[in-house]
Amino acid sequence: MTAPEVERLGPRLREEREKRGVSLRGLAREVGVSASMISQIETGKVQPSVSTLYAITTTLGISVEALFTAAGDDARGVDGDSPWGKVAELRGQRLGPLVPPAQRRVLQLDSGVTWELLGELPQHTVDFLLVTYAPGSTSSSGGGLMRHPGSEYGHLLTGELRLTLGFEELVLTPGDSISFDSTTPHSYRNEGSEPAVGVWFVIERGH
Repeated sequence: MTAPEVERLGPRLREEREKRGVSLRGLAREVGVSASMISQIETGKVQPSVSTLYAITTTLGISVEALFTAAGDDARGVDGDSPWGKVAELRGQRLGPLVPPAQRRVLQLDSGVTWELLGELPQHTVDFLLVTYAPGSTSSSGGGLMRHPGSEYGHLLTGELRLTLGFEELVLTPGDSISFDSTTPHSYRNEGSEPAVGVWFVIERGH
């Protein structure tokens, strides 16, 4: 069984933008992309890169973890037909304690990057993720560096992943771990021929 993909990422972002009274052009200006790009992301025509997603969530003041709940899910409960409805029947309840692979929530991002939510404790602003970088994929489709509030911890399981961290170039191979302040400009890219898969733990906004 495969994990259910979060199909309503765009509407979720639009919901949060409108809730805060931020215009589409205003968000685009803050993020540093075109209004057309934000519109395409919100309508599901394109997926954001890792760096663009972090820029959007930082600007809107929301956690990445919150995006794994589809738009419209709230304290009244999610649709009973939801593949993960039995795992997290209400928004704000934990995902777990046991989360089988088929019940993870999945975000497919730009350029072949996949995030799978491995668990959730709603009182903490933490992203506990299985991250996959397909061959040739990057955290920024434009090749730029990203920065966002919080701290980042990662452990690579398979493949090879190149990390640009400030002025450093680091190559992660299976068994390697990293930890750094996420406000340091950084980017990831997979220049190898096999997927780079690892477990990432991101503590957002300094919590």
